[in-house]
Amino acid sequence: MNTQRIMIVDDHEVVRVGLKTLLNHQPNFEVVAEARSANEAIEKAETHRPDVILMDIRLPGASGIDACQAIKKAHPEMKVIMLTSYEEDEILFSAIRAGAETYLLKQIDSKSLIQAIEAVGRGEALLDPGVTKRVLAEVRRAKREEEAAAFADLTAQEMQVLNLVSEGKTNREIAQALYLGEGTVRNYVSNILSKLGVSNRAEAAAYAVQHSLKDYL
Repeated sequence: MNTQRIMIVDDHEVVRVGLKTLLNHQPNFEVVAEARSANEAIEKAETHRPDVILMDIRLPGASGIDACQAIKKAHPEMKVIMLTSYEEDEILFSAIRAGAETYLLKQIDSKSLIQAIEAVGRGEALLDPGVTKRVLAEVRRAKREEEAAAFADLTAQEMQVLNLVSEGKTNREIAQALYLGEGTVRNYVSNILSKLGVSNRAEAAAYAVQHSLKDYL
């Protein structure tokens, strides 16, 4: 394995010294830089071009997440491992959105940390099973919110009409199913097309299926 060039970012000198001592004892690791703040991390990433960055999330001034985002934007090939003392969902999701390859608690043992750095250096994105579950739950929640927002402008009756449109029903069939006049259904369909920004019934039907309309009836 090629030597992994590593930068350590933490505002506590004791933590930096401990990590540097541990990592420099590994034959495939070389600590090439240290930083105490987000701004310093961004500057030293540019100067030293590390392969892997161990980044504390909580830093004085700008956060490690801010630094991660800036570094990944300028150097997407650099791998960032976020380190934190606290297991908080919002921080976890912020780190992932910022582009971090993985998120580790500082309580991790030395062997696991070394294995994580090696894996990230190989291009693997790591999340432990517990974290993966929470990430997937957040993705599903965000998707549900996005789908619900897709129908936010429709009334309950319009959603019922759109559902029947998506089933291929004619205006007459919809009118019979909902006990409405055919002209009223025509007006509903026209309003639905306008609100959804689509031009015809086929596009409206596709929109309804794509955004899982049936889950919101």
